[in-house]
Amino acid sequence: MKQKKHLSLLTISIIFALTSCEVNDESERIADSSSKEFEVIEVTKHDGKPFSTGNSSNVGKFVAGPGGGVMMQAFYWDVPAGGTWWNVVKGKVTAWGNAGIESIWLPPASKAQNGPFSMGYDPTDYYDFGNFNQNGTIETRFGSKTELTSLITAAHGQSMKVYADIVLNHNSGGQSQANPFTGTNTWTDFSGVASGKFLRGYNDFYKNSYGNNDEGAFGGFPDLCHASPYVQDWLWGRSDAVGKYYKNTMKFDGWRFDYVKGFGPWVVNQWNANVGGFSVGEYWDSNVNTLEWWANNANSSVFDFACYYKMNDAFDGNNLALLTDDMMWKRNPYKAVTFVTNHDTDEIYNKTLAYAYILTHEGYPTLFYKDYEEWLDKNKLNNLIWIHNNKATGTTSILYADNDEYIARRNGYNGNVGLVVYLNNSSSWQERWIQTNWSNAQIKDFTGASSWLPTTQGDKWVKIQCPPKSYSVWSINM
Repeated sequence: MKQKKHLSLLTISIIFALTSCEVNDESERIADSSSKEFEVIEVTKHDGKPFSTGNSSNVGKFVAGPGGGVMMQAFYWDVPAGGTWWNVVKGKVTAWGNAGIESIWLPPASKAQNGPFSMGYDPTDYYDFGNFNQNGTIETRFGSKTELTSLITAAHGQSMKVYADIVLNHNSGGQSQANPFTGTNTWTDFSGVASGKFLRGYNDFYKNSYGNNDEGAFGGFPDLCHASPYVQDWLWGRSDAVGKYYKNTMKFDGWRFDYVKGFGPWVVNQWNANVGGFSVGEYWDSNVNTLEWWANNANSSVFDFACYYKMNDAFDGNNLALLTDDMMWKRNPYKAVTFVTNHDTDEIYNKTLAYAYILTHEGYPTLFYKDYEEWLDKNKLNNLIWIHNNKATGTTSILYADNDEYIARRNGYNGNVGLVVYLNNSSSWQERWIQTNWSNAQIKDFTGASSWLPTTQGDKWVKIQCPPKSYSVWSINM
């Protein structure tokens, strides 16, 4: 994975004497707002309920706020080997829960072909979590089954949810066997897996008696045949099926499905219907129509790759007007999981603005472990998490967008007043008149970047500002 260096925020030397920007001069407001094209774009038409997978009745360090939750991708590619990672993550969950992180997404937890060195995406035995001696190791790269269950218990103690990365498309590490459908030997004999569960042979992989292939194979690995009733039974049907074992025995709360392009959305739909829990699919495609089609047919959330690529073009290409384009979170925020980076792709350079965008907009935002723990300013991210959880409610209206500036309003919901977010990709401070939902109310920047405390006019207009290469987030001062 390509890694990038990240710039810190520019030091601002301009000192503002203003302590308030309340202005009643209508001509100034009109001149300012008309200097560039100004049009309110209503982005979402749903009922405005906040997205949340949280259960506010839980008691613990994390308490779901009106804005919903934030997910942490709790790993990166090639985390340290040696069986230590589950304990590393366990040591983080209290601080993450205190910061307002609702859930953690773990890497594939079961034993894979590369044994102690595998990141888990080449699964051999779905029921071996580091408790059987196979593929050259007892523990997985991440640790033992005991350490994994201890991590999950610790996360639940913070009222946080734990999502498992599930690889259903392909298997790896089977033994060679004669295959009458190919006329050759194939590595499809999984009859000797140490757990003794979900034993598989050539007829459980394509090509076989069910056909030559399904939607897509991956990496030359044996392609699991979901058309087989035997495979379906072991994945989600029987009482000790993979999904039910993960949920009922291991206590996972949800699923991130890997490479869902490789099989039909009905597979995830059936898993969800029989197993339950939150789910999100990795359908790597920037076409929002395709993402929406998959999410609807899978009855699942989907990673918003349309948003990801638009952010890359907008922030790195210096064209914030692209943020007015279509994305999955605008189609259905309840099925959109937004992200800035993950273990597979790291293209966005201007991550500061990208995180400000996803943590103030609709959808289910995801933090990346390296960004949070190493690369970016954790205090600023914690501030955005708080803003998301407490202020980011209701439908979205885009108030202004050009190459350098973007302003959007969250319209609030169920007594929560919402917010206005101002993104500035230029090299100087910017100011702009905007219309809020608040009449005669003092507002403030909840990031602390601006010291202004303006009061909105009777018609709800107010002037706000934003520092260079940064963002500000405004709401009623209370």
